[in-house]
Amino acid sequence: MRTLDGTYVAVVFDLDGVLLESEQVWSAAKRRLTLEHGGRWTAAAEHEMLGMSSSEWARYMREELSLELEPSQISDAVAGLVAESYREHLPLIAGADMAVRRLAAQRPIGLASSSNRATIDLVLELTSWAELFAASTSSEEVAAGKPAPDVYLETVARLGTEPERCVAVEDSGVGIRSARAAGMAVVAIPNRAYPPSGEALGEADLVLDSIGGLAAAVAGPT
Repeated sequence: MRTLDGTYVAVVFDLDGVLLESEQVWSAAKRRLTLEHGGRWTAAAEHEMLGMSSSEWARYMREELSLELEPSQISDAVAGLVAESYREHLPLIAGADMAVRRLAAQRPIGLASSSNRATIDLVLELTSWAELFAASTSSEEVAAGKPAPDVYLETVARLGTEPERCVAVEDSGVGIRSARAAGMAVVAIPNRAYPPSGEALGEADLVLDSIGGLAAAVAGPT
């Protein structure tokens, strides 16, 4: 397995599964909307939608789950259900707040997420992280969601640096492949509910058991 060499200048986080234990929240919202509107939920649906941008999973739900709503309506409705859940209880992963604050004090940090822009902004508001992240990008703002590299490339551009000088923090196979395709070093913190394959983990430079060890693992020259 490759190791980090300390020449990076920025860290880019994924959101769902890295900072929030939220994949289950999104899946529950999609399932609820599907069933409430006469769609056909399948056991494979939640796994097949992992990493997709909001426009991609909204089209999937319309075409594959027989949801008779327009994709924009589907996306807005699911995001609304997720926002409602977050306002009641934000599922922040233990150690995430400390990791974000420690790394933001060392170097610029960014966020590259498959969540909708409104959802990202809500999380930044609820956590008081808005001033800590120098850049954030939603997959709905680029051409293709993960595992395509687009969301990472855009975030790195917004940080004003180059991919090879950045480290991505990911939890899923599609996320690891997205960051690797962008040319970034990757720290993997495997999602316990949706663990990446051994093959995907083999593409990471470093694998950690939890986010608690992240700041020390990427400590280097600022």
